[in-house]
Amino acid sequence: MKKIFIQTKQKKEIIDLTDGINDTLADMDAVDGLCHLFLAHTTSAITTADLDPGTDLDMLDAFDAIVPKLNYRHEHNPAHVPDHIMSSIIGASLIVPVDGGLLMLGTWQRVILVEFSGPRKREILVNFIPKI
Repeated sequence: MKKIFIQTKQKKEIIDLTDGINDTLADMDAVDGLCHLFLAHTTSAITTADLDPGTDLDMLDAFDAIVPKLNYRHEHNPAHVPDHIMSSIIGASLIVPVDGGLLMLGTWQRVILVEFSGPRKREILVNFIPKI
């Protein structure tokens, strides 16, 4: 297992992780199998997306619209309850097939980190499960 650390720069942003994960797989001598990614945080998420120009901002606007503006009761900080909710909806884990040492993604598909409560240092655990 390897760890990747990402420093986010904005309160809300989307960061393309694809190249960094492929580099990490190369460091792990991964060839064919599955790449399991786990984001060890509750106010960010990991998923796949098309990142054409502007799509990241469209996604952030849509995520913001999904969670209702309620009077949240989270004692620690009610203002970031929507961040926890979106993190749970999108998820903190992702599995992607690996072929020839590279993530097997669709033509426009990228692995992304979605930051909801930045800027922060985020930790992603990368596991490779070899094909048997």
